[in-house]
Amino acid sequence: MNRVAERFRLLKEKGQKALITYIMGGDPDLAATAELIEILAQNGVDLIEIGVPFSDPLADGPVIQAAGQRSLANGCNLAKLLQAIKPAIQKVDIPVVLMIYYNMIMQRSLPAFFAEISAAGCSGLIIPDLPPDEAEELITLGNQYNVALNFLVAPTSSETRVIKAAESTTGFIYAVSLKGVTGARDSLATDLPEFINRVKSKTDQPVAVGFGISKPEQARKVVELADGVIVGSAIVKTIAEDRSYQKTIKLVKELKASIC
Repeated sequence: MNRVAERFRLLKEKGQKALITYIMGGDPDLAATAELIEILAQNGVDLIEIGVPFSDPLADGPVIQAAGQRSLANGCNLAKLLQAIKPAIQKVDIPVVLMIYYNMIMQRSLPAFFAEISAAGCSGLIIPDLPPDEAEELITLGNQYNVALNFLVAPTSSETRVIKAAESTTGFIYAVSLKGVTGARDSLATDLPEFINRVKSKTDQPVAVGFGISKPEQARKVVELADGVIVGSAIVKTIAEDRSYQKTIKLVKELKASIC
């Protein structure tokens, strides 16, 4: 069992839900990314998602797009990011997952890519622009390298797509809470409970919900139905506002307390 699946299994045994936080790799710089891995792990985060900066991010809202642009301007790329985060990953006991667009994976051979991320200690992948029915080789390599594949479903996903994503996922299903891109919202989508229930009715895989979740009360409502909550833009915003990371730590602790 890969580390992502194992983490969800352990949380379920304890009757707990997963707090997953997103940070942009290389923002504000590579050293900060490594430091943040340790900070987040020390303050209750169950799984860390690290974005690999990309020039044409289809799913990212303005906060994460700006972070990606800062990272690219700093010269961050996949190789530099993996080199920077490897020591930090070795110090924490939670999974670290890369959020990466398929275009960047295609620049390498698939076996070389999996060998590279596995050597750095990465436990999983989220690939927003890769449909599960085109991922057979990646799933095979993921199993070989013990790297979880975590596929996305959205409120617009057909029943067939939800079932295929569930069958292909080896970590958790990433349920996109709304139509549109990432970014904090004042309220949750009104049809979110129906959507989560629809996804969970098709699979026993853990389901984590992301996009638009920024407040502890929103996280609490999400985990009443789902197995985990993913918070991205709100975390990235606190990092940009406060290089001491006290705002980030405060938000993470509040989120964790809300879902316990």
